[in-house]
Amino acid sequence: MDNKNPSTTALIVAAGSGTRFGSGSLPKQYAPLLGKPVLRWSIDAFLRHPDVADVVVVIHPDHRALFDAATKDMNIRAVDGGATRQESVRRGLEALSQKEPKTGFVLIHDAARPCVTPQMISALCAALKNGATAVMPALPVTDTVRRMNNGGFKTEDRSGLLTIQTPQAFAFGLIRDLHNSLQHSEQTDDIALVEQSGGKIDMVAGDSRNIKITYPDSLALAEQYLGDSRGDIRTGKGYDVHRLVPPRDAAHKLMIGGVVIPHDKALEGHSDADVGLHAITDALLGTICDGDIGMHFSPKDARWKSADSAVFLRHAAELVAAQDGLITHVDLTVICEAPKIGPYRDAMRRRIAEILNLPPARISVKATTTEGLGFTGRGEGIAAEAVVTVRLPFGATPFTSSQQNTQEAA
Repeated sequence: MDNKNPSTTALIVAAGSGTRFGSGSLPKQYAPLLGKPVLRWSIDAFLRHPDVADVVVVIHPDHRALFDAATKDMNIRAVDGGATRQESVRRGLEALSQKEPKTGFVLIHDAARPCVTPQMISALCAALKNGATAVMPALPVTDTVRRMNNGGFKTEDRSGLLTIQTPQAFAFGLIRDLHNSLQHSEQTDDIALVEQSGGKIDMVAGDSRNIKITYPDSLALAEQYLGDSRGDIRTGKGYDVHRLVPPRDAAHKLMIGGVVIPHDKALEGHSDADVGLHAITDALLGTICDGDIGMHFSPKDARWKSADSAVFLRHAAELVAAQDGLITHVDLTVICEAPKIGPYRDAMRRRIAEILNLPPARISVKATTTEGLGFTGRGEGIAAEAVVTVRLPFGATPFTSSQQNTQEAA
């Protein structure tokens, strides 16, 4: 953090309820997007930028558990928002007034824009350093615009019309004072307060990819934009086998794909011996050239005795994310004579999707037998094979985990 400007803070506004995103859905800022919640994409973009020293997020008070889950491995401060966007921003600015070192510049960003680029952040910060006090990213309107008029339509002159995006950049004292003095002037963005006060507004080029997630189909477009920036497509393969044995106690259950399956036998192993999750874990580690599951979770380590294999899979996914990688597809095949996997297929897909923070549509689970041949055919064990697809930025450095050792797989 020493090379960062200590006076620039990103304030991410994530306090909305996301009602237009669909009733019964997660709030859009916590919806899964290529392995991470939408909010996490914005947080990561600012944390990685050399001009940004700190990130503070304004959240809905009822979303504390969702925020904690989205940032569980981070030290990110959250401030409770208010009933409106403007009140939420004002509360966030109040919190920044109390932080040390004192904030000189602030970038105010809507959490629902996960595709913000480093280039846009750089342009905004450069404008502030060059003396600007209020800067907005903007794009010219290129479509024909018509206004509904008494049941008909009127074509508007689009010359000079702009669409405005976030983040918007400000001298901190200016925007804090405007939010305090114009509390009851509800606006849709923060630049409008500067406009209302007659202040000078500067502009940098917006980016058509910097879309706002408003409806569920916006997620598909965001996936496309985020994926396009990671052109190194890698495929990893994982394979695991465990022996079927009588359960050692009442707690010893047959686990496959993160789901308990009723059966008269269970799989033998140091952990819960979930062959499905183990195979996927190894496949993910293969995409980043980081060994195998046993290098990270030794079967000789008492911490992993009877452990939930979801821990292993999450760890592998976090290692992929640490290289700015995206998990785009998982294909799991379970090989056994019994039990029947079909009735539990969808539950496995949902559980794997939950662990990896992916939509179930990106998870495939299949099953096959060996027609009575071999150890699986004789009912002695269960095998699983997984193939995963990961997108990484070109030039990503192969990761070497500090947890590596030379033990066998868990």
